[in-house]
Amino acid sequence: MKFTPCADQCTYDGTHCQGCGRSHVEIAGTKKLVASFVEFIKAQDYENSDEFIDMVSKKVRKKLLQNPSD
Repeated sequence: MKFTPCADQCTYDGTHCQGCGRSHVEIAGTKKLVASFVEFIKAQDYENSDEFIDMVSKKVRKKLLQNPSD
């Protein structure tokens, strides 16, 4: 499956958003994941949150490349 970003044309009926085509379950999971990152960053009181976000992004990419079948 290919990820499609939000197109700011959200719909809430049915199982999928008509704007981006993602399922409402996927969208809810993404929102929950983002909220947990924000909560963690605030709890740590990072002044350089962009650097933390960049580091996490690099680590996620690295892990995905190491374990492509997982």
